[in-house]
Amino acid sequence: MERVSVRREVARDADAVRERMHDIEPFMLAAGFDEVRHTDSSVEIANEVGPVTIELFLELSDDPDADLAYRQVDGIFEEMTTTYTVTEGDGSTVIEAETEFALDAAIIGSFLDATVIKRQRRRELTAQLDYLE
Repeated sequence: MERVSVRREVARDADAVRERMHDIEPFMLAAGFDEVRHTDSSVEIANEVGPVTIELFLELSDDPDADLAYRQVDGIFEEMTTTYTVTEGDGSTVIEAETEFALDAAIIGSFLDATVIKRQRRRELTAQLDYLE
């Protein structure tokens, strides 16, 4: 499994950060995705990465250790999960986002590899933390 994580300390109230994070469509659009569709338990996203459009079908999940979590149920990855945790600090709030993934080599092909995916995902997670700040 590959892993991408970002961490940010912000001068915002943890509850305000969580509230903004749980407004799923704007939060996912903040990552730079081209399309986002959200239902109570799922999210569909589409994003152009280089010469391809990547579509992912995600299921929101209950992770007791995360404030928000989802996993891919259909898409380019063999497996992919993302978690976001919000922790109240000493006068600040710490936000951590982590994605773990395994590529499905039969789907990806030679034009996308783990390095490209990690770089792109780091940009997306960083943009989401910018939005929460």
